[in-house]
Amino acid sequence: MILTLAVSGYRSLRDIVLPLDRITLVTGANGSGKSSLYRSIRLLAEVSQGRAIASLAAEGGLNSTLWAGPEAFSRSMKRGEVPVQGTVRKNVISLKLGFADEDYGYAIDLGLPADAGRSFFSMDPEIKVEALWAGEALSRSNEIAGRSGPTVKVLNERGQRLPVVQNLARFDSMMTHAADPKDGLELLVLRERMRAWRFYDHLRTDRDAPARFPKIGTRTPVLSADGGDLAAALQTILEIGDEVALAEAIDDAFPGAAIEVTVNDGYFELLMQQKGLLRPLKTGELSDGTLRYLLLTAALLSPRPAPLVVLNEPETSLHPSLLQPLARLISKAAENTQVIVVSHADDLVSFLAEQPGCVRYDLRKELGETVVDNVEVPRWAWPKR
Repeated sequence: MILTLAVSGYRSLRDIVLPLDRITLVTGANGSGKSSLYRSIRLLAEVSQGRAIASLAAEGGLNSTLWAGPEAFSRSMKRGEVPVQGTVRKNVISLKLGFADEDYGYAIDLGLPADAGRSFFSMDPEIKVEALWAGEALSRSNEIAGRSGPTVKVLNERGQRLPVVQNLARFDSMMTHAADPKDGLELLVLRERMRAWRFYDHLRTDRDAPARFPKIGTRTPVLSADGGDLAAALQTILEIGDEVALAEAIDDAFPGAAIEVTVNDGYFELLMQQKGLLRPLKTGELSDGTLRYLLLTAALLSPRPAPLVVLNEPETSLHPSLLQPLARLISKAAENTQVIVVSHADDLVSFLAEQPGCVRYDLRKELGETVVDNVEVPRWAWPKR
């Protein structure tokens, strides 16, 4: 389970360190920074896939994702006595992401390229430093692997930090290029753990959504990001997952309803029998809200639980009557999976906040910066360049 999440210099997240729990709720008004926090977690996952630079490029490049305010706010700025203005910069420009779980911690620092203006790729950020450590927070004594510039050093069995890679490209992470069963086992373990994180924010329910049409099915323990393999995912739960929990989740939201999956020439199709109807409905006939709930059910009751599932505004298209069943579904999933929920649905947040092992963060903006009040900030240290 992730215990600490840290972000610095990313959009409105100037400098934030949050303790996480089994269920972490992130809420707040529009523009308070919920999406930025969600994206920062997703960007961390992209590091383990080797796609962080491309993901930043898709957001407009490093310059458009960096914190746009001053390096620090003076007291007089916060009191409104003087206008917000830039000050003499003391630190280098950087975007930092990191987390610590029960075993390891990891942090990455991205900055401006050294050859800015001399290459067609001068908008690409450069990975300056990375660190992997054991324990709660990084220190000199617990660092297992570290990257500075093109060199990656790993702690060996004798307590020596020896270089394992000396020519790592500035756009490649040690997570993807130095993870090795022999010399970088801890890197390998953490990389695979991060690659197993799941994000659901684009589960389609529109008329042309992939989930509304029959599709060739194979065993599907993990629902795809767009939900196109919904029928196969639900059938997988029925065969090798928690069939009882699936039935209970559907009946909780739609009393008296049940699902079945049919197969025709290898094409899987989901049918839903609802109370009072003489025939089952195909997914193409279901409402957006009903289909979204089924998609979330397939995602959260996966027979292959993920170490982390992040849901971004799962309440979209759902009738208020479905929010409490969804909260119970999330709570059930949290028995095996850490869950982060980003939402502005008050009812969903209130229902979930009552669950054990849940922490809630209400984000707000102050002078353009995302602020979280009344947080006991955990110990944290960024790797130094």
